[in-house]
Amino acid sequence: MEYGFSNILQLLGALGLFLFGMKVMSDALLRLAGNKMRTILATMTSNRVLGISTGFLITSVIQSSSATTLMVVSFSNASLLTLTEAISVIMGANIGTTITAWLITILGFKVSMSAIALPLVGLGFALTFGKKEHLKNWGEFIIGFAILFIGIQFLKEAMPDINENPGILEFLKRYTDLGFWSVLLFLMIGTILTVVIQSSSATMALTLIMTAQGWIPFEMAAAMVLGENIGTTITANLAAIVA
Repeated sequence: MEYGFSNILQLLGALGLFLFGMKVMSDALLRLAGNKMRTILATMTSNRVLGISTGFLITSVIQSSSATTLMVVSFSNASLLTLTEAISVIMGANIGTTITAWLITILGFKVSMSAIALPLVGLGFALTFGKKEHLKNWGEFIIGFAILFIGIQFLKEAMPDINENPGILEFLKRYTDLGFWSVLLFLMIGTILTVVIQSSSATMALTLIMTAQGWIPFEMAAAMVLGENIGTTITANLAAIVA
């Protein structure tokens, strides 16, 4: 079976669904704990270890290292954080963002989330009709969480089958057997994809699925992940330039 233009559109649509779920989930959590997170960020950075722990905690909760980084840059610009404190928080944020990859690996591959995703959407939808604001936010969080894993399911289905598309595998092998140059190439691909998509979590999901289905070896996946972590720094650089 040839992998055509319609299949590429399905892949992009699945990626868009994943990103939408991530955004809904992140926005809901920011509304639930946004002010508290800002307070924590401003007060719990008295030493490096505490700063790293704070960055890890905040990013684990809001699932966006970019959002944490932007807060850190704005706080640093307002002289609420020193450079040393800001660096330690950003280090923690980069550790915290790996929670997304762990969730995808454990729940996206080892547990069939598609069976409970729609009931979760139903539960979340019911909560959005609640009178209390925090119930509505929790409802949106649950909907976002479910949509994220529906997106992962569609990503797995949209990824070309390795047995039915030997041509694509042969094409990739040309670039995975070049030694050091292959590592450099896939590092650049990871960087460029993250700069374009502006979400290291989305490119991480793509990388994990490609590796799980045998399209790229572990070494190239590791290079892509390194590139994705380089690409995600563009947010901090842009924020720093504007500030």
